[in-house]
Order: sequence, then structure tokens, then C-alpha cells
Amino acid sequence: MLPMWVLWLIASGVFFLGEIFTVSFLLFWPGVGAFLAFLISLVMPENLVAQVLVFVISTVIMIVFTKPLVKKFFKNKDDTSMNNSAVLGKKGIVVKPITDDSPVGQVKVNGELWSAIKSDQDKSIKEGESVIIEKIDGVKLLVRKP
Repeated sequence: MLPMWVLWLIASGVFFLGEIFTVSFLLFWPGVGAFLAFLISLVMPENLVAQVLVFVISTVIMIVFTKPLVKKFFKNKDDTSMNNSAVLGKKGIVVKPITDDSPVGQVKVNGELWSAIKSDQDKSIKEGESVIIEKIDGVKLLVRKP
């Protein structure tokens, strides 16, 4: 059987490797706890209870006290609207005409291509014309001429 210090060192490595493949920054703390338990196992190789207690207590303390600190420093400061309402009121360019015969066209807004339908007041909207986005209906924009 392997000595406990080897097992704690392997556990620490596994936690640190797992952290590389996740974005939660949560596996880092058990990795540190396992490393601290490894250090205790070098000093007290026969005391498994002390090793486990150091691992559990240090991991819990680090998660509880440092997780809010990490969130504060790595807070997303980007205030860009990430939902569809970011295009409401914006101007777009028609890339596929919207007519009574072809009621669903395409509009380019902020570099993105959207399916679009015209509001009732407009007869037809030709390719290359500017439009204003009034509403989002499912995955289609409701547009009108400015």
C-alpha cells in the first residue's frame, strides 16, 4: 500500500488538473487542502484523522472566505446587453427585401443577420434600405422604415 503522503500528493494534483479544465475556480481549494494534508502527513504519518481534518477544515475555510473575494476581483465589468433587446430601436440594413409576396426578409443589425418582417404601415422594403427595429417577435425582427 502507498504511504498517505503519496495519496495526498496525487489527490492534490488531480484537483489542480481538474481546475485547469473547469471555469468555476472551485477545485483549486480542495487541491490546496490536499496539499496541506500532504504536509501534515509528512510530519504525522500515522495520524490519518489529523490529515483528514486539515484537508476538510482548510478546504471549507478557503471556499467560504475566498470565494467572495475571487468573485469581487473577477467580476464581469462588461455591461454590454447580452439579450435580444439590445437591438431594439437600432438601425438596420435590409439585405433581403420584405414585400407582400415575400413577407420574411433579412436585416443586418450590429453585424448580425436577422430574419425580419415589416410593420403593417409599410408596403415593401427594398434591399439596401435602412430600417428601425421596433419589436422582436420570436426570432424575427419587426421593422419599419425610418
